Amino acid sequence: MSKRTFQLLLVACLVTGMLWAANDAFVGRWKLNPSKSKLTDQMKVEVAGANKYAIDFGGGVAEIVVADGKDQPGRFGTTLAITVEGPDTWKVVRKRNGRTLLTGIWKLSEDGKTLSDSFTANQPNGSTFSLDYLYKRTAGSSGFAGTWESTSEKVNSAFELQIRPYQGDGFSFINPAQGSTQNMKFDDNDYPNLGPNVAPGSASSGRRVNERTLEITDKIKGKVTDTRQIEISPDGKTLTMIVHAVGRSKPNILVFDRE
Repeated sequence: MSKRTFQLLLVACLVTGMLWAANDAFVGRWKLNPSKSKLTDQMKVEVAGANKYAIDFGGGVAEIVVADGKDQPGRFGTTLAITVEGPDTWKVVRKRNGRTLLTGIWKLSEDGKTLSDSFTANQPNGSTFSLDYLYKRTAGSSGFAGTWESTSEKVNSAFELQIRPYQGDGFSFINPAQGSTQNMKFDDNDYPNLGPNVAPGSASSGRRVNERTLEITDKIKGKVTDTRQIEISPDGKTLTMIVHAVGRSKPNILVFDRE
């Protein structure tokens, strides 16, 4: 076979792969449908000293914070601050490089059995994403210290996901508001995640189960943080993402409608 013929065949294969990916049912713009989604959150707060707390937001690794309103070292290159605004109210702020990533206003019920979290995330494009969680106490007896599991959530902002072809038969998963991108081919190799709010050392790998199902593993510095199963409905109009986070007993179920 001549070199010229080989090059033509290679180009033909690449073009075929690109066309296949572009016509794939996953490719498109997707908008979260809050009424069909279920976001379950779990966290644990323990007293670690005078006005000091160990908070595990998931994954089994706690962050130690003095509740004095000052920024203190947190996970994945962030800082965490807790301000006590009253006997039943905390303000929790996470930053990276001095920029506020998220703010949560925690309020205890009068009987101490439930906790509400008014949560707002600041996106790199200047927009915000907010939701309200309601937690029930599953351990502990009083105050913020205890184990909490969400019972309901209200999403107050739109959330969009874009999926585009990547290098022929791979995909790019893009969050426009966050400015984050996950590029990957489905060969079980790790591909770095990109974006201003992405944790240092984060990467993802994936495999294609069949034409309508993907499995993705997310890691930070080689340690698995969650696994995701993504499935397209037979009519191609709905995308369902089931996220199993390490250290949490219940998955998050996100349902997206095609835009």
